[in-house]
Amino acid sequence: MVGPGASRRQIARVLNSAYADGLLSEETFASRLDQVFGDRLIDPPRLIGDLSLRTAPRRWGSKLRDAAAAAAGTLRRSPSETLEDAVLLALDWNGGQSELLLGRSRECDVVLESGAVSRRHARLLFRDGQWVMCDLGSKNGTMVNGVRVGRCRLHPGDRVMFGDSLVRVD
Repeated sequence: MVGPGASRRQIARVLNSAYADGLLSEETFASRLDQVFGDRLIDPPRLIGDLSLRTAPRRWGSKLRDAAAAAAGTLRRSPSETLEDAVLLALDWNGGQSELLLGRSRECDVVLESGAVSRRHARLLFRDGQWVMCDLGSKNGTMVNGVRVGRCRLHPGDRVMFGDSLVRVD
């Protein structure tokens, strides 16, 4: 299971490495970190997709472990490969906000641009330390981890499809 905010912290680590390697100016680094921790919807390819980080030379032990993992079919991925192209829905898991409206309308708290997303598509409620998502009778429906739902509890790492817009809960 993925912990709350894990994807944001991973993106921040990539940005920090890029800044340390001189790939980002201080102003760009600060601006991108503000987006990572300040925006509700985060687009990882836009924030780190232009960065080419050098990896440290690998020792023979890690090469041997990777070869064994590949033979067993459990090849590990590098951190940059685990970041998906899906948009992140950055939720506050501390209860700072108790309700969010998600949809295509500009009046919503979280706005998704797709025409397949209803004007008022879903409501997210923070109850007892957890987020609960309720579909508001949207025309194209809502799917969580590939299953169509009307109401369900969300967990960090869940993949939610609002119409044709894929977001990953963080």
